[in-house]
Amino acid sequence: MSDPAHGAPKRREGLVLGSVKGTPIILANSWFLIAAVTVLIFGPQLQGSFQNWAYPVAFAYALLLLFSVFIHELAHAVTAKMFGWTTHKIVLNLWGGHTEFDFSKATPGKALMVAFAGPVANFVLAGLGWLVKTAIPSPTTADQITMGGSIALLLVNIFIWANLLIGLFNVLPGSPLDGGRLVESIVWKATGVQEKGTIAAGWAGRIIVVVLVVAVLAVPYMMGGQPDLTTSFIVILLAGFLWLGASSSIKAASIRLRLPAISASALAVPAVSASNQCTVAQLWTLRAEHRAEPIVLYGADGRPAAVVDENALANVPPQAAQSTPSSAVARALSTGAYVPEAAAGEELVAYLAKLPDTEYAVINLEGRVTGLLSQAKVVAAITGKPVH
Repeated sequence: MSDPAHGAPKRREGLVLGSVKGTPIILANSWFLIAAVTVLIFGPQLQGSFQNWAYPVAFAYALLLLFSVFIHELAHAVTAKMFGWTTHKIVLNLWGGHTEFDFSKATPGKALMVAFAGPVANFVLAGLGWLVKTAIPSPTTADQITMGGSIALLLVNIFIWANLLIGLFNVLPGSPLDGGRLVESIVWKATGVQEKGTIAAGWAGRIIVVVLVVAVLAVPYMMGGQPDLTTSFIVILLAGFLWLGASSSIKAASIRLRLPAISASALAVPAVSASNQCTVAQLWTLRAEHRAEPIVLYGADGRPAAVVDENALANVPPQAAQSTPSSAVARALSTGAYVPEAAAGEELVAYLAKLPDTEYAVINLEGRVTGLLSQAKVVAAITGKPVH
């Protein structure tokens, strides 16, 4: 699978195996879990035929899957680099893997080619495996069957079928599978909006999950039987992964669709300003003239420095109003906690994410305070959820 980069903070994901043309290859810690599950599931099944070699053969199966997934992801990375996209990393993990790259230069056609490069690579590997299989002499009698020959034949067969299944599964038309790019590209081309395509691919992915669960788990019950326990376990895990991936795609695309409409001027409430050198008495006069607007205090440099706390302002005794400085009834803003009225979209969100505040002054081109923007209102606009 292929993923665009979203600027997530860096963290240690696992063991760095090396790099390909500057792109690090990371073996995620979660891969060791799927390797252990593979050995525990297939080891006992192979014990009757291979005895002491059963568990090493099962582990070899896990390594062949890892190699197949690596080639799949490498194909994504190489194709992306052919189009000049920056490739950040290849991660091999519990569910297979993903390649993270800069998707900003993508077009529907190029995105589709990058996505399908992975499954095509698996089909090529399956073909190469078939050629190797034809080169292995077939025993004509029981005496000619050796342990080594049987293991080699089994692993080649596993390699062929694993790559066929990885390739076929990934071309299913729904996110987070590579085939989801087909749905995304069609809708993207038709509407001119990539995010609408991503949402359509996400819903297609959810439909695939439902069909998969019904076909593998529900159909056997409807036919009077029971699904295999191992198969059920694998399908439930896989369905959960696919559903989370599809839902994540829908959520991220929905946010990106809303971003252009998010601007400081649209979300801020009108505000008035006063010097932080004034007194509470002067703030009371200002409050009488502007009963609803919050009051933002600016410092000697003219930049927003604090926001007046209405409860604190109202509770100052009248006899102390002339001697109480405005800063005593205000909550301080961090340095730089103000944004231009024109700030909007990703630029606005990225800037606010760097600040610890929950509110920000909004200024016009002359540097005068015109509004107050709350973090909660920005988050609500991004997520589409009402402010509580």
